[in-house]
Amino acid sequence: MPKHYLAIGLALLVGSTHGSATVTHISGVGPLAKDVFATVDITQFEVGSFVADDGLVLPYRLLRPANLRAGQTYPLVIQFHGSGGIGTDNNGQLDRLARSWAVPEIRQHYPAYVLVPQFPIRSANYGPASADQSAQAAPVLAAALTLARSVAADNPVDHSRIYALGFSMGGSAAWLAPTLQPDLLAAIVPISGIAPANAHADTFKALPVLVLHGSADEENPITADRRFVAAVHAAGGKQIQLREYAGLAHTPPADIDPGNWWRDWLFQQHR
Repeated sequence: MPKHYLAIGLALLVGSTHGSATVTHISGVGPLAKDVFATVDITQFEVGSFVADDGLVLPYRLLRPANLRAGQTYPLVIQFHGSGGIGTDNNGQLDRLARSWAVPEIRQHYPAYVLVPQFPIRSANYGPASADQSAQAAPVLAAALTLARSVAADNPVDHSRIYALGFSMGGSAAWLAPTLQPDLLAAIVPISGIAPANAHADTFKALPVLVLHGSADEENPITADRRFVAAVHAAGGKQIQLREYAGLAHTPPADIDPGNWWRDWLFQQHR
């Protein structure tokens, strides 16, 4: 068994609905500031290490709810990092999105366990940027999901409210997680990632998915997300939505902070 060892301009939103799949076109939103959560105290994240059955070691950080209450269960948020966080120092994976959960106001308003594993190699593979690319999961991603199940079993976690999100490679990992463990997640938020192949569309038919992606992303072109959102819709998916940011390059959009609309959406989802 495994063992444990910003400034935002005025945005223009234009929504279009194709059957049950919604695409929202957003203008006037720039990139999230790189230093927006630089002052967050990362010592709030406990340090841990996980050994998978095959011997793979995954460093991880765990943020607990600020005020645990006896008899209450809490969501588990799996926060996947981008390729810049690859390593074993158990620090590099604490990117802007991960740190945001430790902001006092956010931690109080959205009490949850936040798991931030660090991958020693890529968690998702998709090659050079191209219009028809798709992502494939690396074995380390399966280990991270096993870690998540272990954390959920060892803590007062609401198993109907386990979520995954991430940016770039982390967004791709969030996309791929349901293809590996379809019964684990209640919702995902892939940001500027690369979606899986259309053969996986059926897996996402009943899964709430909020996709955020810039139309000017040249590193991870938005075409993969457009393709897969359309494929899920064609398969009968009713809970997938794409927010397409006009002119935004490879970066999280600035409207994710301030503005916790997406956390509100996420925490409303249940299996």
